[in-house]
Amino acid sequence: MEVRSKVYTYRTTVTWSEQKKGVIACDGKPEIQVATPPEFKGHEGIWSPEDLYVAAANICLMTTFLAVAERAGLAFASYQSEAEGRLELVDGKFQVTVITLRPRITLHAGGDAVKAKELIEKAEANCLISNSMKTRVTLEPTIL
Repeated sequence: MEVRSKVYTYRTTVTWSEQKKGVIACDGKPEIQVATPPEFKGHEGIWSPEDLYVAAANICLMTTFLAVAERAGLAFASYQSEAEGRLELVDGKFQVTVITLRPRITLHAGGDAVKAKELIEKAEANCLISNSMKTRVTLEPTIL
């Protein structure tokens, strides 16, 4: 039997609009206004590359957890996760040095907290975004 490697391609465009603002787009999806963050003389209230970078790790953790929880038959009442990325100057260049993910998983009465913790750790270990980042991604789950 022939084994084929799975390769997927994702394409986006960014178009400058004015000042330090632009729009990101992807076929078939809503456009998102983006800008330089206020810390770099940019704009308040608009998604920045830094926001999206941290959000990408957070979103990937959730979607990977949803997949592993479904496969393992873990029912849960709610999932919410906060993410915090620290941007630092390292050797004269800015980089996000750490992203801390704080998922909060609420189980139904009698739910298996040990299983939930194992599954969120498995999800983090298998998250393709954090596995692709040079940034160290840490996990701080709360299971209720």
